[in-house]
Amino acid sequence: PNQTSTIAVRLPEDIASELEEISRETGRSKSYYVREAITKYLEDRADYLDAVRVLEKSKGKKRIPFEQIKRELGLDD
Repeated sequence: PNQTSTIAVRLPEDIASELEEISRETGRSKSYYVREAITKYLEDRADYLDAVRVLEKSKGKKRIPFEQIKRELGLDD
């Protein structure tokens, strides 16, 4: 089973009001939306850090311009 922990977050009133409204409209808890937002942020951050590592490893290596890749894959509009 997943273990959980509780944290307290102070939000500006406008964000807290919007969160309350979304929660009321959807029937989902505010905790659900906060959890989803944090999860997405952490996933995005991990993706960013992975991309930075790849770029660091590729320093000095030949790169293919994005426009060329689009052309070669037939994605050029």
